[in-house]
Amino acid sequence: MKIGFIGSGNVAQTLGRSLVKLGHEVKLGARSPEKLNEWLGQFGQNEHASVGSLQEAASYGEIVFNATPGTASLEALHAAGHEALQGKILIDAALPLDFSNGELSLAVANTDSLGEQIQRAFPAIKVVKTLNTVSSALMVDPHRLADGKHDLFISGNDADAKNKVTGYLKEWFGWESVLDLGDITSARGTEMLLALSSRVFVNVGHMNFNFKIVR
Repeated sequence: MKIGFIGSGNVAQTLGRSLVKLGHEVKLGARSPEKLNEWLGQFGQNEHASVGSLQEAASYGEIVFNATPGTASLEALHAAGHEALQGKILIDAALPLDFSNGELSLAVANTDSLGEQIQRAFPAIKVVKTLNTVSSALMVDPHRLADGKHDLFISGNDADAKNKVTGYLKEWFGWESVLDLGDITSARGTEMLLALSSRVFVNVGHMNFNFKIVR
């Protein structure tokens, strides 16, 4: 599958690397693609890995990931272009982190979410919010923790898109439990898990943890 990434940071590079190793064709998009030369160099002559502009990555992907810093997501997606994204599934793994007051918080919360903002701005794409509650290492290897017996969450308005993404998460990365929380408004809850997970991080001193729903 051809997969595009809007974003070039740790999340995009980690997910992209894993997908290239699985044999998918991956293009990471950035405003300055040359900064990804080191990432690209680790694949040698593997033609499945490439880099380009935001618009090129969005056009390239049959499915697209938003892996930008959340407060820059809308600007980056607009730069990628409505036409390049139209009709596609957009897996939104971003968090609208806000450090402006000197403390970690969310730029949008409670009555809205980044996932909802993206869906409103791009009504012709199918936004699926997921992967935003775990570290990049766990995103691609859930079995590094508790034999994979922990939960990932998914939100979105399009049931078929969520079903497809759930299948990809299981097939590509080995997620065993993906809980569908409902429409895109449920992204408010998973984004606001940051308030808890950031405190857990301070307590345990690392990001190798996740949540499990016991029923």
